[in-house]
Amino acid sequence: MKTSFKKIGLGLFVAGLTLSLAACGNSGTDKQADGKKTTTVDIFQFKVEFNDQFKQVAKDYEEEHPGVKINISTVGGGDDYGAALKTKFASGEEPAIFNIGGPEDLKTWKKYLADVSDTKAAENALEGTLNGVKKDDKVLGLPYNMEGYGLLYNKKVFKEAGIKVEDIKTQEDLRAAAETLDKKKKELGLEAVFALPAKETWVTGLHSSNLFIAPEFDNDVNKTYEAKEVSFKYGKEFKEYIDVQQEYSVQPTTSLDYSKQMEELFSNGKVAMTQQGNWVYGTIEEIDEEFAEENVGILPVPVNGVSENKIPVGVPNYWAVNKNKDEKVQKEARKFMDWLYTSDEGKEAVLEEFKFIPAYSGYDTDKIADPLSKQVYEYSKDGNATGWVFMGYPTDWGMNVLGAGIQKYVSDNASWDEVVKEAQEQWKTSRQ
Repeated sequence: MKTSFKKIGLGLFVAGLTLSLAACGNSGTDKQADGKKTTTVDIFQFKVEFNDQFKQVAKDYEEEHPGVKINISTVGGGDDYGAALKTKFASGEEPAIFNIGGPEDLKTWKKYLADVSDTKAAENALEGTLNGVKKDDKVLGLPYNMEGYGLLYNKKVFKEAGIKVEDIKTQEDLRAAAETLDKKKKELGLEAVFALPAKETWVTGLHSSNLFIAPEFDNDVNKTYEAKEVSFKYGKEFKEYIDVQQEYSVQPTTSLDYSKQMEELFSNGKVAMTQQGNWVYGTIEEIDEEFAEENVGILPVPVNGVSENKIPVGVPNYWAVNKNKDEKVQKEARKFMDWLYTSDEGKEAVLEEFKFIPAYSGYDTDKIADPLSKQVYEYSKDGNATGWVFMGYPTDWGMNVLGAGIQKYVSDNASWDEVVKEAQEQWKTSRQ
């Protein structure tokens, strides 16, 4: 995310504030612990889904590296990480490692970003994964992982309804499938066909919009970032995608948040489809392990005239090292990132504990842990992936302008044309 994201994945982009491993103070050196000098590295990150696992990995690292303390604070899910990060810096509690999204964040945080080009992690990053964080031949962030998203669907429900995923190639096909499921929803045990979480503006204003805005900028995040205007070339198609979900969704969609979407509805078989990505697998698994392993698939969202059988795959966020911290702290921060993504122990955690799709070389991808991540990896490997350009949107535009506008639209408080016009004007103003 929940990613400029609060989830993103995800995913952004999942709720609340998770406290640190220990009380989190300023990163510093020469702190005393049992009479020994300790270097403390404070990490402020957004990805709530792997927070518990991350804390355990940090403990393991501390055991292997005496004299280093890793403090982790997590803000994500229903909370705005970007706002929380700004508050953190304004309070004087600057973390040593924090998250940035892409080109827009490079501009926002440029005076804090250390060049991490010399790390093993940067050297091992997969081709294209550093594109959003390169500036003047410097690498200013290290990728978390790879994630992908689309419409999650219930395989059992689709089979019982006689719907074949491979037959859904156009937006008309998607609407026809929704109509079929709606007619049979009682016998299928569904409350509705979709769960459209319009309350979560990162879902609609970032992830959904990306499907229809990315083609306008050739799936290039840097082109998106440099664009002075957005035309909504595929605005008609975007409207239809929102419309079909709104028409066949659990209501009211403006009150439908991530928790209800995933924990109450989709994971309990009450809806047949909902837009999310592989980052939600752990949530589904906790509720119904058998359902997660056997009945969840990713349906590529068709965009008429643009894409068929492709899903957006990208880096949800990056780790940045704060160049204003003590040199020893920066050194230990780099060492921790290298260990996490290039050591045998770290790579095992990334694959098996975090359940990440690695954004680095040197991994046994046969060990990708869950079925959703395996599907995303296969789409990417087979060349059936499109770009993540929402990291190139103007600051706050996706969520606070477009996502908020979609909330008005589905509430009948604004027309689609009004939403588009306002979004275009705000984009243009932001770029001036």
